[in-house]
Amino acid sequence: QVQLRESGGGLVQAGESLSLSCAASGSSFSTYGMGWFRQAPGKEREYVAGIGWRDGSVSDYAHSVKGRFSISRDNAKNTLSLQMNALKPEDTAIYYCAASHRFAIGIREGQYDYWGQGTQVTVSS
Repeated sequence: QVQLRESGGGLVQAGESLSLSCAASGSSFSTYGMGWFRQAPGKEREYVAGIGWRDGSVSDYAHSVKGRFSISRDNAKNTLSLQMNALKPEDTAIYYCAASHRFAIGIREGQYDYWGQGTQVTVSS
């Protein structure tokens, strides 16, 4: 089992950058596929990015963030990160990290087994 806690959210202006972190506690962080999702007000939670287990050599991004966001993992520190550049007002949402012990990378909520509480990101225009 793994516990997840996100941090790094905040209020920024359009065009600025923000870095999110997800600290994992528990065992065997490297054996989990990890992902970031987000939920904007009045909308369903959506996939943002995923990174494969072990060395994280495989990553994937939603079309809406490709080229602007970068996902990475540090297994030695049990940490997942999301670097967000060129932020847009439509990136405003609560961001969640998630862990899967069944899938190296998943793009659907049901593929993940553990979730953090979320961190708010607000981008003003």
